[in-house]
Amino acid sequence: MQPPRTPDADPLDDATALWHELGMLYARAGDEARPASQRGLAVACAIGALVLLSAPVFGTAWAEPWAGALPVAAGVLTGGGTFLWRRLVFLREQEDLRRGLAALGQDAERPARDSLSAYYDPQLVLLRSEYEFLIVRGARGSARLFEESFGFTPEDPFASGPLNVLPDTQDMRALRERWESRISQRRDSGSVPPALGLGEDRAYRVFPREMTVPMELATRRAYLEISRVLLRRRYGRRVEAMPGEVRGRAERDLREHAALTRKVSRRPGP
Repeated sequence: MQPPRTPDADPLDDATALWHELGMLYARAGDEARPASQRGLAVACAIGALVLLSAPVFGTAWAEPWAGALPVAAGVLTGGGTFLWRRLVFLREQEDLRRGLAALGQDAERPARDSLSAYYDPQLVLLRSEYEFLIVRGARGSARLFEESFGFTPEDPFASGPLNVLPDTQDMRALRERWESRISQRRDSGSVPPALGLGEDRAYRVFPREMTVPMELATRRAYLEISRVLLRRRYGRRVEAMPGEVRGRAERDLREHAALTRKVSRRPGP
């Protein structure tokens, strides 16, 4: 697989690098609760085991009447303390990145305010696929966030389920120009995109990501999963019953999705 490209961005550009750092910071922050809860559970189990093991030597009088509460309290304090510490580190790093972007004339809450140059093609395909999925589900409020932030419209020559546009193609370049033109028109008319933050990124991955190989594979897998869901919702599970102009693209999406899913399932554990 060739390394992914960003047609409109210099990879050494300072603003692009800061946007990618902010995107990765949000991606890590979305998983903070899991290690904190795992550490809290481990501490609770360890304290509980120590209480039980101490009984033959010291008895249980020393722990009464808190023998049952000690492991729970230790776990809550450890897990909560870990989460709070991680969140404080997150807020400090977030503020540093926001100041860096502000110094370059960027608004850290509006990553696509001026252009889509920090976004790689695979992520734009994913965002546009998420937008289409929201429209199909009737979630117009959430879909409007994509329209106002990224210049998407229901009339775009883009379809998911199956995909008709792939990254690093002339069609994708034309779509990027279309979306940036709409962003420019909204900016010239005085419209301000909605503010985006950790909540929106956790739900829709709206901040730019650096397309490392693992990130690109995860991104491709995500937009192909959306395409697969929409495909079966529209045409059912029988590929051979699909219209001729759709069948080839449907087979391609399903084949690539299956290959990526197999790679993940076969990956050895840590």
